[in-house]
Amino acid sequence: MKAIRRFTVRPLLPEPLRPLSDLARNLRWSWHTETRDLFRSVDPGRWTVAGGDPVRLLGGASADRLDELAADEGFLRRLAAASDDLHAYVTGDRWYQRQSAGLPAAVAYFSPEFGITAALPQYSGGLGILAGDHLKAASDLGVPLIGVGLLYRHGYFRQTLSRDGWQQEHYPVLDPNELPVTQLNEEDGTPAHVSLALPGGRRLHARIWLAQVGRVPLLLLDSDVEENDLGERGVTDRLYGGGSEHRLLQEMLLGIGGVRAVRTYCRLTGHAPPEVFHTNEGHAGFLGLERIAELGDAGLGFDAALEAVRAGTVFTTHTPVPAGIDRFDRDLVARHFGPDAELPRMDVGRVLDLGRETYPGGEPSLFNMAVMGLRLAQRANGVSLLHGQVSREMFAGLWPGFDAEEVPITSVTNGVHAPTWVAPEVLALGARAAGTERADDALSVGGSERWDSVSGISDQEVWDLRRVLREQLVQEVRDRLRASWRQRGAGTAELGWIDGVLDPDVLTIGFARRVPSYKRLTLMLQDPERLTRLLLDPERPVQIVVAGKAHPADDGGKRLVQELVRFADDPRVRHRIVFLPDYGMAMAQKLYPGCDIWLNNPLRPLEACGTSGMKAALNGCLNLSVLDGWWDEWFQPDFGWAIPTADGAGTDPDRRDAIEAAALYDLLEQRVTPRFYERGPSALPDRWIEMVRQTLTLLGPKVLAGRMVREYVERLYAPAAEAHRALGPDAARDLAAWKAKVRTAWHGVGVDHVETAATALTPAAPTAELGTTLALRVRLRLGDLGPDDVEVQAVSGRVDEEDRITDASAVPLKPAGGPDLEGRWVYEGPLSLDRTGPYGYTVRVLPAHPLLASAAELGLVAGPSEELLEGAGVLMR
Repeated sequence: MKAIRRFTVRPLLPEPLRPLSDLARNLRWSWHTETRDLFRSVDPGRWTVAGGDPVRLLGGASADRLDELAADEGFLRRLAAASDDLHAYVTGDRWYQRQSAGLPAAVAYFSPEFGITAALPQYSGGLGILAGDHLKAASDLGVPLIGVGLLYRHGYFRQTLSRDGWQQEHYPVLDPNELPVTQLNEEDGTPAHVSLALPGGRRLHARIWLAQVGRVPLLLLDSDVEENDLGERGVTDRLYGGGSEHRLLQEMLLGIGGVRAVRTYCRLTGHAPPEVFHTNEGHAGFLGLERIAELGDAGLGFDAALEAVRAGTVFTTHTPVPAGIDRFDRDLVARHFGPDAELPRMDVGRVLDLGRETYPGGEPSLFNMAVMGLRLAQRANGVSLLHGQVSREMFAGLWPGFDAEEVPITSVTNGVHAPTWVAPEVLALGARAAGTERADDALSVGGSERWDSVSGISDQEVWDLRRVLREQLVQEVRDRLRASWRQRGAGTAELGWIDGVLDPDVLTIGFARRVPSYKRLTLMLQDPERLTRLLLDPERPVQIVVAGKAHPADDGGKRLVQELVRFADDPRVRHRIVFLPDYGMAMAQKLYPGCDIWLNNPLRPLEACGTSGMKAALNGCLNLSVLDGWWDEWFQPDFGWAIPTADGAGTDPDRRDAIEAAALYDLLEQRVTPRFYERGPSALPDRWIEMVRQTLTLLGPKVLAGRMVREYVERLYAPAAEAHRALGPDAARDLAAWKAKVRTAWHGVGVDHVETAATALTPAAPTAELGTTLALRVRLRLGDLGPDDVEVQAVSGRVDEEDRITDASAVPLKPAGGPDLEGRWVYEGPLSLDRTGPYGYTVRVLPAHPLLASAAELGLVAGPSEELLEGAGVLMR
């Protein structure tokens, strides 16, 4: 018989054990070893069955065992110590509280997914894991963050394989009462709700669940409530599921409903209201519209409210390709806003303009969430240096007239939360080398350039640790592989071979990630026979552990999974290469430490950052990767190997794959495996061990989420908070009026004449000596604007064959008196020639205002006329 309703019956904890409930409900246990050890000791067998989830553990604990623990003085002392430690952690001053004044009182951080722990499966891949690590690092640093997301009743799918290796998806129902979350209630005890208006007079209601991530509250909105009709109940059913309208409603609930949830949480708890709003990818971009509406209700016009909202908003883009951006039909968006739906007092045309693709090649019938995100945020960033460059080029059309490098999108390279991803054995070795307190601080807060204490760890200790971790991975793989084959229909009698899968003394390569085509799961299969020889080499074999999920709608990705599975099923090699289904956080935490090499071979430059290799590096695993994302930024031969790429514009995709696969095989055969298997005088692979040591010493401090969050605070949150405070209602109105004036008058701005006072420089002899100073004199039109509205710059630098300035530097010119009788202004200034070779300069006029974050903010620039350019003769060679 099947139950018609399911609910959870929780045991009543004896009074001495009540602190266990608080420890279980604060997700700090997911990265705090001592707390996890405490829960494990409650019932080691049940802890394993519960998947390391304290809520499930306590939910199934027997009354006899709880009574036994309540009388155990040793356990109670450990419980008191853990409880006191958590209290000190969440209430004491940390890095943020020790900084100078001026930092934001609170920051709201919005993301469509959060990977905190496998016990709260609300993530699909790197974006969610990054968001979870951001929250954890903010907690460790004491940053007053409020996380905002959605609670998906099916999470992301669980993956199994059919007998022939085809991916199959399963969507188990998640009961919030069985998750480490609590319902946010009003003061009278009723559930706190937010609601959105829908077309036709309907409403979308959602309750608010709270997950406590250390010091950071994470608010999760859940539409599966009785007040909703069946369709609205399903809005938060699946992560990245459904059609366009379903996704639009999810993103409206996340952005608009999320702001309302933050306001509700602050009202009920007294938490400081956010001064800065950070949207992690474009999915939450509608939060800016809700904040504009709030200011509109307070009497501010749309344009002034827009300026006030932009000042305090940070937008992070994670996609390096336009296809990765959510775009909706404009008519669909229009139907969900305006008088008959949400934000009724807001002009729908203004809403649509925010997401309009106004650049060449843009699609006027679509509403672009990333474009809206950029227009609603005064500060934006990519997630690695290379991705910042790619993003500036991808979105350059929004700032016409500016070179890509001047597009106001910076970069903050991602990091990973070391206490989550570093194996306990690695943590223990680090604590012995540096001391427990120093090691904890180095991993959570960071700040040092090097971890020199690693040098004190002997080669034997490093090598013994690597083997222990490899051995643990071998056992984990065998257990998971056996379970997978049983799900595929195999009987016990067929699975004896699994006991011989992998070898703890063989070089182990890991490859695990989502399976879009650009990550090239099957690049290693380009030459199956060559790969087979590598796997079965009698003296220098390798073994490979592969995992990854294809999106449910991506049949191409599923075919890649099947191709890899079929190769791994071959009896000749199945003891050396395995595919593990259902890749997630729990698997990853075993996989990263146990591998010797982390393989990453995306199509460059389509990997925005790629943090899996960072997690591997923190466990002493070496990277073997294409120079993309973070590896392009920090690669050194001391840390691993760079796979050469063939990413020229004219390279055929199949030929490119063949070239790069051959380079991968060459590296493995000629450099990687010899380094692992060669033994030095001490009978250890001393050159390999030194690479592990250098990885930990020099790369470890760079890849920390603590470093990343500190950069966000210093470079983005603090300036955004300052701008937010500067733009009160009057200042916002003044800035909006000034921008309107500038946009209206800009057609009248132009450069009419440029001359240089340097006798050595003439059109007939365009040469000058290094160190020469040119005196520039520029005559220009400002139309209805004045000198206070603009900045006039001389832009100079080396030039290429097409006379483009490639390494530009700009110096401001100053007005020389007032306007002449024709209303033209003269600007003057020196230009120092500080570089040799082909050189050039130009002059331009930009809008200028003290409240602009960037000279490119308005996307307006005026320069010399075409006639002036043709006769300028400004190049020196």
